[in-house]
Amino acid sequence: MSLGRALLRLVDLLPMPGLRTQRVLAGAVIATQGTISVTGAIVRVTASGLGCPTWPQCFPGSFTPVAVAEVPHLHQAIEFGNRLVTFAVAITAGLAVLAVVRARRRTEVQVYAWAMPASTVAQALLGGVTVRTGLLWWTVALHLLVSMAMVWLAVLLYVKVGEPDTDTAVVIARVPAPLRGLTALTGVILAAILVAGTLVTAAGPHAGDRNIDRPVPRLQVEITTLVHAHSSLTVAYLSLLVALGFALAAVRAARVLAVRLAALLALVACQAVVGIVQFYAGIPPLLVAVHVALAVLCTAATAGLWAAMRERTEPAALQG
Repeated sequence: MSLGRALLRLVDLLPMPGLRTQRVLAGAVIATQGTISVTGAIVRVTASGLGCPTWPQCFPGSFTPVAVAEVPHLHQAIEFGNRLVTFAVAITAGLAVLAVVRARRRTEVQVYAWAMPASTVAQALLGGVTVRTGLLWWTVALHLLVSMAMVWLAVLLYVKVGEPDTDTAVVIARVPAPLRGLTALTGVILAAILVAGTLVTAAGPHAGDRNIDRPVPRLQVEITTLVHAHSSLTVAYLSLLVALGFALAAVRAARVLAVRLAALLALVACQAVVGIVQFYAGIPPLLVAVHVALAVLCTAATAGLWAAMRERTEPAALQG
């Protein structure tokens, strides 16, 4: 008997998860993926990036913090707490995989589910590289960008879990193809905004550690230039969303699209205000964490809008 079949038989011994359980687990995946993005930002703005100076252990010979004079207790607690969140990410991802495999969900759903633990492994390895390179700016940037990508995929997992798997199910476009293309463009611009945001951080004052003897390498680009690029992309994003709103109204799109777009517009507007205040206030740590939290919500909302452009449903439901 192959290993795959043996594992599948073990999974079959588990209780059959209902649709509600699967959606709860998918929602938990979104929550944990978003949370670790925010806790990672807290680590950076509190200069706790090397609170656990080794990886995978926290200190040589110990997976937990050790009382040493060189590393403040608070920094150890914050960095170790962020590592603990990784366990929550891994557990929810693993449970989501078990649920959809046990329920014999269609391949599309299982692919999205398997992407979650795969990303957790990738993030753990990237975290190790980040620590071992002394918080090199591009490793920190990649760390955040991967988390944002996982938030996007987790939202799609949540949506796909709620769709029927039957062979009779059909995929219906809720809007014309040009509007789906316009929505896809919003995702592309969002990705550019996130990249620009990580570059702003890489050139900014929050390096993740304040060790004078071992300064963290920073991106040597004028931060004002990067801020202008970041803000210009945000303005373009807002303009595109407004244009999309008028287009959806013109084709009398389903109400769910209008609601999701309105929520996204509100989030992006809040994000823009926080960004402006953050810049002119000298980039205070608290607002940086808020900015990252809003970035998570904007990413999730954009993914939700994209997913709502099409609907997989039963023909009978369309007739009803």
